[in-house]
Amino acid sequence: MKILSSPRGKPSILLARAGRYEPAGPLAQAEKAGAWAAWKKTAPDVSPQAVIRLVSDARLRGRGGAGYPAADKWRAAASVEGQARYVIANGFEADPGAQVDRLLMEQDPHAVVEGLVLAAYAIGASHGYIAVHERMGEARQRLSAAVRAAEEAGYIGTNALDSGFDIHVEVVPLPGGLVVGEETTLIRAIENKRAQPDQRPPYPAHDGVWGRPTVVNNVETLSLVPWIVNNGAAAFAAIGDDDFPGTTLVQLSGSLKRPGIVEVPLGMSIRRLLALAGGPVDDAELKAVLVGGPAGGFLPPHELDTLYTPTALAAAGAIWGSGTVVAIDERTCIVDMATTLLRYLSDESCGKTIPCRIGVRRLYEIGRRATSGLARPVDAEVLGQLAADLRDAALCGLERLAPNPFMSGMRYFEEEFDQHFAHGNCPAGVCETLPTKAQAVSA
Repeated sequence: MKILSSPRGKPSILLARAGRYEPAGPLAQAEKAGAWAAWKKTAPDVSPQAVIRLVSDARLRGRGGAGYPAADKWRAAASVEGQARYVIANGFEADPGAQVDRLLMEQDPHAVVEGLVLAAYAIGASHGYIAVHERMGEARQRLSAAVRAAEEAGYIGTNALDSGFDIHVEVVPLPGGLVVGEETTLIRAIENKRAQPDQRPPYPAHDGVWGRPTVVNNVETLSLVPWIVNNGAAAFAAIGDDDFPGTTLVQLSGSLKRPGIVEVPLGMSIRRLLALAGGPVDDAELKAVLVGGPAGGFLPPHELDTLYTPTALAAAGAIWGSGTVVAIDERTCIVDMATTLLRYLSDESCGKTIPCRIGVRRLYEIGRRATSGLARPVDAEVLGQLAADLRDAALCGLERLAPNPFMSGMRYFEEEFDQHFAHGNCPAGVCETLPTKAQAVSA
């Protein structure tokens, strides 16, 4: 996907080296662009505790969707004594429509590997995994090449940089669907076990891969660490939102003039994000944006000033999720689109819990009746109750977030849902078995 220009005057961290070196080329090219400077600066002169303190002072939060403080995970894993520890760079990118992690791994694989090594050093881990989806062939090849180059240079491996620290990195391609992106499921997949989530606590920082303390961070999170080491915690904390500092990658797609991926400081409004992609296409009127992926939320035009932070998005009914923003024009039926998303989420359920295995499917069936002219008088009420039950009983993020498309849709597009559920009309004229509101009135 095309890389869009960052806002004028805003820093670029994650994509600063994109195009400046050949990802599968000689290590010297990557080093000339700045790769491995942070690791060489750290080992052996900086203590692991100092690295954790630096990440804590920078207030770095995970970019995998939840926004959990990275240093808290690191500190928890480091505090478990007498056991081997592990670090997992989560590049699985389970949302099939998202390409932000893939772009990062393909454009700057050395940043991912170096960030993982710094995290491993900080918690005392001697082994790290970079988990990618098996379909990401190019990303896997470039990451593997970066690992080999670093091993040959003595930057990683046994006694890395003569520091007395051993760190071995393995790129692990994994099959599977949406649920594998959840950290406990990812751990089970790496262990070659059935890919299903586990109850938490215990958290992976105490009981992770092979039953050992494990830090699981998104590849974007880890790729920010070398910049923090090189430039200082204060410089990073000064970028973007006070509570969620730094930059992130956002994929802008849908009914936009220039779809692509852009690096922006957290805390920018969704309206400004859409402007970076040129705004809606000329012949379309913006109806909504879907923020966060298949389990994200629909936001109407009057909510476009919502800030792009996990807290603000959650308050508005959306999620950070996979880092995607999809612009939707007036030709789209929100009920139909929400139903399609629920069909996908139902298909992706691993089936471990009854509420998810059956409940998400029932949500889809309610939506399917509404888009087929077969809605029952109690369907809207049942949908709300079922959504609440799913969230209360959720074992993983898929189950907890699955109701989002319907709940945000009903929150902001109440009339459109009412037309489907109560009157059997499709105002957008998308649901083929239903008349439009105008046709129903004329009849």
